Amino acid sequence: MPSSEIIFALCVVFTGAAILATAALFARQAMIVAYIAVGALCGPGALGLVHDTGWLAGVAEVGIMFLLYLLGMNMAPRQLLRTLREALAVTLGSSLVLLALGGGLASVLGFGFAESLVIGAAMMFSSTIIGLKLLPTTTLHHQRMGQVMISILLLQDLLAIGVLLAVRASAMDEGGLLAVLRQLLGFPLLMGVAWALERWLIEPLLRRFDRIHEYMFLLVIAWCLAMAELAGGLGLSHEIGAFIAGVALANCPAALYLADALRPLRDFFLILFFFTLGAGLEGVHLQDALLPAMALAALMLLAKPLCFRWWLRRAGEPPEFAAQTAVRLGQISEFGLLIAVAALANGLIREPAALVIQLAAVITFVVSSYVIVLNYPTPIAVRDDLRQD
Repeated sequence: MPSSEIIFALCVVFTGAAILATAALFARQAMIVAYIAVGALCGPGALGLVHDTGWLAGVAEVGIMFLLYLLGMNMAPRQLLRTLREALAVTLGSSLVLLALGGGLASVLGFGFAESLVIGAAMMFSSTIIGLKLLPTTTLHHQRMGQVMISILLLQDLLAIGVLLAVRASAMDEGGLLAVLRQLLGFPLLMGVAWALERWLIEPLLRRFDRIHEYMFLLVIAWCLAMAELAGGLGLSHEIGAFIAGVALANCPAALYLADALRPLRDFFLILFFFTLGAGLEGVHLQDALLPAMALAALMLLAKPLCFRWWLRRAGEPPEFAAQTAVRLGQISEFGLLIAVAALANGLIREPAALVIQLAAVITFVVSSYVIVLNYPTPIAVRDDLRQD
């Protein structure tokens, strides 16, 4: 592709995203909705300003790697163990219920067993972006609601990574026992190599040159990409390699600083990812997917708060606390979008099923954001008495 077309495409993506993100913020919406909307508007299914999104999709996959990399960097082993104790029952119980509800409705809507299973799996998780971005900073870091939500979302993220790994494994073309053994052996081998290299190479280098921020930035990017490539060589996904690289760095004293430094880079690639996601929403398929997606979204918007509230009350949380936390977790996750894309790419589902998941997720993003902003304290609340930074 000529460089002029690449520059024009990037101009369309980021100028359009900036314009619609501004509108989204005025409308008290998550910016992720704006990114998907600009893709649907400017992609080949509408205005056609960007007609070739294949190369964008390839570049955007780097954003998913960095998303999982930063997720891993926030998952120190001690924190993971504490999270398991605090939120395991709530997370697993709600996930099973939502899997059954989502898969059951998908089956009623006419999808096959495999597609219904993928749709149900995509419904299990809540949005980390919306859940935490709409939580006041004081609540996020210093109050029990923030601790509980982070625990549940972290466990959900681990489950989502497991689902993504299963999707990847189901489509391996080496077949049979050999493919299974390769992954079973590859995962612990990858973890061992990551632990050894981080302890004896990466962390000493970071300590030695901790005042040269440019070098630290370069080293952690190289570490992420190298582990992703090693994972690919072992038969695992690049995303899993990036996640393991992040977990290995989680105990490093500079982990929080490094995570903050990498977030803008992650966001750059994620904007491209969500643009390509929106660009795939072609009008000819939207008509068939709209009603099933609305039904699925309505079920999740009703079932998720009720389900989380019941499990939180069962765990001993006060009624008001359980109700507010449940509403804040009442949308489909961005991981649901990743599962839909991965399952479609690996042939587990057809395009209509993937489109239903994507549309349902976007609908819940919009509705859930409005419900939270209008009823609970957030940094972007409409009412002054609810606005908290």
